[in-house]
Amino acid sequence: MTLTATKPTTQVETLAKLYLESKPAEISDRAIAQLCDWLMEEFHQLPLNLQFSDYMRYADAEEMFADIERGQLWVAADSYDSAIYPNPIYGFIFQAMHDYDHYLSDTDFSLKGEIAAYNFTAKRVPSLEIQKILYSEIVLRSAAYLYLGHAAAPKIVFP
Repeated sequence: MTLTATKPTTQVETLAKLYLESKPAEISDRAIAQLCDWLMEEFHQLPLNLQFSDYMRYADAEEMFADIERGQLWVAADSYDSAIYPNPIYGFIFQAMHDYDHYLSDTDFSLKGEIAAYNFTAKRVPSLEIQKILYSEIVLRSAAYLYLGHAAAPKIVFP
């Protein structure tokens, strides 16, 4: 028997591959409606002036936190997937809510920070189905971004 050395798999790689190699999940209309209702409730609680941009991306959490402390937040169109939502505004709201949760939980854009931001958000969602959608959007998709060095094709997966 011959043993071959293998490179240890990182958590980023493991989670990224779950995202990249999984087929898109089938999500019921009821779950999408519940998600959208919850996102709208979250939106009404955001104390920020949200700015839409086709290109603006924060270099790091500190830069984003500085804007939030000035009462504003830029949300880049390429930061969210609008395919799951019946209207693209929900993807915009999701990204704004998620970024504000980074601020409230004082977490960066590392995988550890994304997991902490997800956990902060998951406590507020109305169902396990929504938690699964957010896990895909926040943790798995972020892992794919960190692994690839660029955004992966957006999708929701339930590996």
